[in-house]
Amino acid sequence: RMEDAIRNAEKLDKSTEGILLKLFDIGAVKFGEFTLKSGVKSPIYIDLRVIVSFPELLEAIAVKMYDLVASKGVKFDVLCGVPYTALPIATVMSLKYKIAMVMRRKEVKKYGTKRIIEGIFKSGSTCLVIEDLITSGMSVMETTAPLNDVGLKTTDVVVLVDREQGGATNLKLRGVNAHAVLKITSMLKCLLEHKRIDETVGQKVVKFIRDNQVVIKPEDEKKKASKEEKKSPEKKKRSLTYAVRATKCRNPTARKLLKVMSEKKTNLCFSADITDKKRLLEVVDAVGPHICMLKTHIDTLEDFDMDVVKALRALAVKHNFIIFEDRKYADIGNTVVSQYAKGIYKPVEWADIVNAHPLPGAGIVEGLAKNGVPAKRGLVLIAEMSSKGNLATGAYTEASVKMAASYPDFVMGFISMRKLCEDPGIIHMTPGVKLVKGTDNLGQQYQTPDLVIGEKQSDVIIVGRGIYKAQDPAESAQTYKKAGWEAYEKSLA
Repeated sequence: RMEDAIRNAEKLDKSTEGILLKLFDIGAVKFGEFTLKSGVKSPIYIDLRVIVSFPELLEAIAVKMYDLVASKGVKFDVLCGVPYTALPIATVMSLKYKIAMVMRRKEVKKYGTKRIIEGIFKSGSTCLVIEDLITSGMSVMETTAPLNDVGLKTTDVVVLVDREQGGATNLKLRGVNAHAVLKITSMLKCLLEHKRIDETVGQKVVKFIRDNQVVIKPEDEKKKASKEEKKSPEKKKRSLTYAVRATKCRNPTARKLLKVMSEKKTNLCFSADITDKKRLLEVVDAVGPHICMLKTHIDTLEDFDMDVVKALRALAVKHNFIIFEDRKYADIGNTVVSQYAKGIYKPVEWADIVNAHPLPGAGIVEGLAKNGVPAKRGLVLIAEMSSKGNLATGAYTEASVKMAASYPDFVMGFISMRKLCEDPGIIHMTPGVKLVKGTDNLGQQYQTPDLVIGEKQSDVIIVGRGIYKAQDPAESAQTYKKAGWEAYEKSLA
């Protein structure tokens, strides 16, 4: 069977054969016994870093990779090479075919723009990922995740060598198609024909590939969602619009927020995790027309003063949005009374909404209400969280819903991953929303506006990095606004 794997492998064309034989001759493809990074001993070692010293070969590789995706009709707007070996390949391709390129940093610098993706691009554009070699596909996943974070779509990756150890399958499961110029079995077939290796070596390599498949299982959210859908005969629809629900709110801030959402046709909350006030104000002013709410972490500002909150209030009036200070109170009632109204930040004076963990019990709501109710503010309870392994589940979430029902004049909503109750005056707000499907380096699938607003019946999408790390935050915000509102309109009965 091992012999069959080589015999049945695709025969390389002349130009690809030439590339492979040159790679062999310069020592980029070696056979023997090598200890890999994982500690596993391999009969083949591929080191493509050396190709930078052979410009003609480097150009031939870039041309062959471009021709491969072009022949398959792959459409893309920009290129991104996986750091570091694929960067020169992507650069040659960019220069030769006049295609814009972006770069992913492996480490984000603590100064300057602090961006992980460098370059000029439009949110919603498609990025072709360039990689030299795939084994498990993990390095590609680590590149597609930050590209997706800034609004770039990643549907295809072109690679020089596929070791055929499961990488292409792992990527396919995450919505990324892998296109390889060379596959190990085809390489072995060619090298045997040209007598660069003997059959014993070829059989060792095939056995190694067969015995060392790498499977990375993605989080199975889709399957879970599918099972839940099958339990109910048809998908639920919203019976009330935001405008109608505004008339049913007990809390004045909830009423105001739903009116803003209806009037501006947006359910987008911008999470402004920006640490200097000048940039914060610039970005908020730019995205203000597209949002219903601004979420701040005011204690992360490195140059905070009360002038910045005055400026934020002025922008809220100018662009008609609500301010939500993501304070996450979690102390006893007596303490939160002071935290809310005193100290450096005094959120009750400028934030329309604050949030709290229900963990300390009803006292935390009553403590915040002492100052919040007279100021006509609103409180959001953190009933669920988006972080992996969090404890806000099951009985805790149910207790949060019951707590909210006891204070309808002050508690106006939840931070949650889905709709938790039928009260039309309660607003559900969901973090961790991305414009396009993607994964982080653990293979987790991000929630899209369609999933959050349409299927899970939440009310507000909360987006941070997808906007403020974009090259054009205003344009990105407008794209998210459109996606969120279209999902809402489709969800109406």
